[in-house]
Amino acid sequence: MNKAELITAVAENADMTKKDAEKVIKAFIDVVTEELKKGEKVQVVGFGTFEVSERAERVGMNLHTRQPMTIPASKTPKFKAGKALKDALN
Repeated sequence: MNKAELITAVAENADMTKKDAEKVIKAFIDVVTEELKKGEKVQVVGFGTFEVSERAERVGMNLHTRQPMTIPASKTPKFKAGKALKDALN
């Protein structure tokens, strides 16, 4: 499912226009993104938790030259599914 299909599905399930559903989805994504930028986690009970995971600086290898190289530290988003979501899938 892509974003356009998600907007259509939300609009149908919530009995709203596609334009309103698009605003809701965009607002959700924006809020989650802003909170993660601040280092906060976003917990939607029954669905899951979005949080930031920090990766330490490490040494890797350039596959073309076989020379070691430093891979800088970075932050990456992480999602952990909630119990209700896991139960719905099983």
